[in-house]
Amino acid sequence: MAAADVAPQFGAELKDSFKPVNSWVSNGISWVDEIHQFYRERSAIEKEYASKLTALCKKYYDRKSKKISPLSVGDTPTLTPGSLESASLTTWTTQLNAVESHAAERDKFASELVVQVADPLKQAATQYEEIRKCHVEYHGKLEKEREAAFGDLKKAKGKYDGACQEVESRRKKMESAFDHGKSKAQAAYQQQILEMNNYKAWLTQPRTSCPDANLRGLQNLNETRVAKLNLMWSLAAQLEKASLSNSTEHMANLLVEIPRNNPHLDSMMFLQHNVTQSQEPANLGFEPSPVWHDDASIIADEAAKVFLRNVLSKSKTQIRELRVESDRKKREVEGSKKVRENIQHGKDNRNELDVVRSIFYIQESLHEVDRKWVTAEVETATIMAVAGDLSLGAQNHNFRSQTFKIPTNCDLCGERIWGLSAKGFDCRDCGYTCHSKCQMKVPAECPGEQTKEDKKKLKVLRQEQAGAMPAVDIGTPTASTAAPSLTRQNTMNSLSSGYAASTARSVSNVATQPTAESPAEEPPAPVAETKPAATAPRRNRVLAPPPTAYMTAPPPSDTGMSSKSKEPRGKMLYAYQATGSDEVSVEEGDEVMILEPDDGSGWMRVRAGANEGLVPASYVEAAPTPSPVPSASPSMPERPGSTYSNSSASLAGSAAPKRVGPAVAPRRGAKKLQYVEALYDYEARSDMEWNMAEGDRFVLINRDSGDGWADVERGGVTKSVPANYIQEV
Repeated sequence: MAAADVAPQFGAELKDSFKPVNSWVSNGISWVDEIHQFYRERSAIEKEYASKLTALCKKYYDRKSKKISPLSVGDTPTLTPGSLESASLTTWTTQLNAVESHAAERDKFASELVVQVADPLKQAATQYEEIRKCHVEYHGKLEKEREAAFGDLKKAKGKYDGACQEVESRRKKMESAFDHGKSKAQAAYQQQILEMNNYKAWLTQPRTSCPDANLRGLQNLNETRVAKLNLMWSLAAQLEKASLSNSTEHMANLLVEIPRNNPHLDSMMFLQHNVTQSQEPANLGFEPSPVWHDDASIIADEAAKVFLRNVLSKSKTQIRELRVESDRKKREVEGSKKVRENIQHGKDNRNELDVVRSIFYIQESLHEVDRKWVTAEVETATIMAVAGDLSLGAQNHNFRSQTFKIPTNCDLCGERIWGLSAKGFDCRDCGYTCHSKCQMKVPAECPGEQTKEDKKKLKVLRQEQAGAMPAVDIGTPTASTAAPSLTRQNTMNSLSSGYAASTARSVSNVATQPTAESPAEEPPAPVAETKPAATAPRRNRVLAPPPTAYMTAPPPSDTGMSSKSKEPRGKMLYAYQATGSDEVSVEEGDEVMILEPDDGSGWMRVRAGANEGLVPASYVEAAPTPSPVPSASPSMPERPGSTYSNSSASLAGSAAPKRVGPAVAPRRGAKKLQYVEALYDYEARSDMEWNMAEGDRFVLINRDSGDGWADVERGGVTKSVPANYIQEV
């Protein structure tokens, strides 16, 4: 057994053992109330003299025998104590024996016993229980704090995984985009990677655990209770000694025994019987996302350094402020402890419990400051180890939280800053404005205090920079300047690869679709038409048709005629864009051979050049007499004189409106409409996407074609939504 003068430390030796320690302290406080009851009953029994007093002592001796283990070593000891009793119980046994030997009691002694011993004990027990409940509440708060810290780490990890998922979606979207959208998709992909790298900063958050001060507080509370019991017992003994002059010898023996009950002895015995092997939880390591393979290294490129520099500057400032605050609170704790020592030595008359309560609250506040300090130090050390001291030479903005009463745009992302409360920041020196979410992404390049005119100029320049799209080199060869490209450019805001097909597919659901009798109406913009530049005047560009349009049949010959030459021919009244693999795309005025006439389904199979497929029967005008059809071996004639197109429509100019065919009836044997339901809320980012709320229903037009997007229809309009945001119903 360790020496009694060596003060045990629960916080250092009983890691994460708050529940058994709290139970043990609660038993001790409850025991104080029993002692208070004892003195009250004794004061009544003392009036009935010796017989009643002897019976009372036996009663409480039996009670003590039943509580030897809970009071000595707690409710769940790891080591069986055997017949050992704690020092307090031993002293209590001596007290009971002394009471049994002094059966004579006076009314005066009984009255003094209630006033000077029983009532103070009850008051002390109430105060001890209040302080113990404070420790319990604080422990609950610490557990919630620890769970919240791990929860924040999991949330940050979840956001990181979501960002990784979005990067993968952007990558697929970029790979499946048309040539005209490659640059935009690549820019979005690179931007999403930068966003993912920012979310990766969750690795800088430290793991928190419950401090040991709470266990030390419970230990001090229990030892204070034992000291209070010693004081009350001594007082009761002194009263008894004064009232019973013939019991001097027994009371002297009792007074010798009580001081031997060192408060550390009970703690030492409980410690020896409750020591367990505690293991610190493992530090949370990096876990790669299941959809994005990465390592634990923090990205420190130029884009990431902006974010890391801001975090580092903020953490350094917090370290200086928190260090001063922590030192001040530590001095307050030390001063309060000295006051408590003076009270225990009789040099101060203040209430010790008030001082203990003050120490408890100061230590709670000190823990909060130290936790923030450790967090800032971990962030600083982690960032400096990865990228060095990025704060050197940084010209940080003097930001302040601001609520903008007039329409204001963010100088970083260019978007409007919305909100009735403080939703953004502005620099007091140069007038830089940004969202709260953009603050840590703003480069530390403050030009210093500026005049009102200079701030306006900087505002205009920053808005231009925020609105400019970054140029991304994707490694594709540049287009020739001699002739326009044969591919579409800037024809859609969204990226769904099946959007053009789905738009043609939904023509049957539009009630206001023009018919063949109204060819002069302007149809929707064709897929091959390009959007004019923002600064150039609007004009139509003439584009060459795809290479298959240059393929024509050789002149008929006697050897090239076959049974197929008698197949009927027709002419396309309207242009048709294929919406499936068994359909064929044709242009207005194209001559086609009718392979299978309309069987009542509203569709017929035709051959256009070297391609075969289905087209709507109402789109084809059959020739009155079949004409010979050349063999299926096309040849490549010379190109027409026009550099851009070989069609008369192109030479006449593309400004003339194209006729739009009538609504197309579904083909026979078509599948029933497939409905999908939104799993999550989604906010559209362009006119080609749907806004979705959880539970919204759509008609599925085209499932994910490999780019992560699906085409759905609602109200006769087809747009795109993320494929992983919907499920079939």
